[in-house]
Amino acid sequence: MYTPKDVITSEDEIRAVIPGTIERQVRKVIDHIDEHVRIWIDRSPFMTMATYSANGAVDLSPKGDPAGFVKVLDQATLAIPDRPGNHRFDSFLNILETGRIGLMFLVPNRLEVVRVSGRAQIVRDTDLRASMAVDGKIPDFAIVVRVEEAFYHCGKAVIRSGLWQPEKALPVDGLPTYGRALKDHGALDMPLEEVERLTEDNLKYRLYDE
Repeated sequence: MYTPKDVITSEDEIRAVIPGTIERQVRKVIDHIDEHVRIWIDRSPFMTMATYSANGAVDLSPKGDPAGFVKVLDQATLAIPDRPGNHRFDSFLNILETGRIGLMFLVPNRLEVVRVSGRAQIVRDTDLRASMAVDGKIPDFAIVVRVEEAFYHCGKAVIRSGLWQPEKALPVDGLPTYGRALKDHGALDMPLEEVERLTEDNLKYRLYDE
């Protein structure tokens, strides 16, 4: 196991290397959804959702649907539909324990991201869930977020990664299939072919149905 040799233990050590905070970066954080943040969320088909438990365990989940799947209910409130997943319920359990949430919204072919954080609740409001149906499939739950911070984050990370430049992507040859990873990580007795079939069926038939 790797043992670090030069560990930072204070803010002062960080600021000795990196200059102080630029004022415009502090002032860019707002406490609500304005017109600029709203239109970004309306155009976003993919986001990541971070939550953490009472003992500090962190979960980071991908969420995706047709653009605009996250609803802006008002300047202080977002709603996220829950779709069929892995049945671990990590995000739900964390929200029940701490109620804290962080979101990052991506828009294809744009370099920047939008970040939102605040408090979250799991709800079953009928009208709200019905408004987030896809192909007639209504989510069982929705996550309501009370916004505390929202801001645009610059595009350097996306530029460095070449995320929207598929011609620069490494080949996928040699990567394990999802089924192979599940079988090995879970030490499953099931034949690989059966695991692969189940994972393929999951993608084909469980996008909106259990």
